Amino acid sequence: MYETAEQTSAFLLQVKAVKLNNEHPFTWASGRKSPIYCDNRITLSYPEIRTYIRQRFVETINEYFGDVDVIAGVATGGIAQGALVAQELGKPFVYVRSEEKKHGLTNQIEGEIHSGQTVVVVEDLVSTGKSSLIAVHALREKGCVVKGMVAIFTYGLQVAAKNFEEARVELHTLTNYDTLIKVACEQEYVMDKDLESLKTWRQNPELWSEQHMQQ
Repeated sequence: MYETAEQTSAFLLQVKAVKLNNEHPFTWASGRKSPIYCDNRITLSYPEIRTYIRQRFVETINEYFGDVDVIAGVATGGIAQGALVAQELGKPFVYVRSEEKKHGLTNQIEGEIHSGQTVVVVEDLVSTGKSSLIAVHALREKGCVVKGMVAIFTYGLQVAAKNFEEARVELHTLTNYDTLIKVACEQEYVMDKDLESLKTWRQNPELWSEQHMQQ
């Protein structure tokens, strides 16, 4: 798995899916400031990388979760990845919105799914885990058995670990923050002057965010 983590990180860096900016931090959907942003959607534009991620997902699902009835993607980043995985496994696919639609059929889950079916959820990345776990909750509300979740990348934040533990969801990612930064340093994608800030953010993202919001 470590080889997978390094290769996945290398691919993300290769296509510049990872953005670093200490002077002008990125703002997440939660409002939190961060010196790093990972946009995994760009990997879909590269067939070799797209295929690699799909196959590693399939291997991870087979190893940790075994046979499942349905693959579910989290809207929006997990939709395309999930559909690719479902196609490879020959399984039905659905995707889950962050909330019910305000019009039409007002669906939160798009696609056909039934109570009692086993599901693995596919996500592109995990930050705090909040949006990912909303999808899990929606599937459980439908009576589905969520065996776990796979994602391309996790920032490895403590709050996410706590949220997944409390929700009793097993999470497996292809790579993670520590491996990404290690590979980025080896490739000189990250300069020494940026490394300290990245380490500080990782240790206490809330404090880092507060300090940079005041600047």
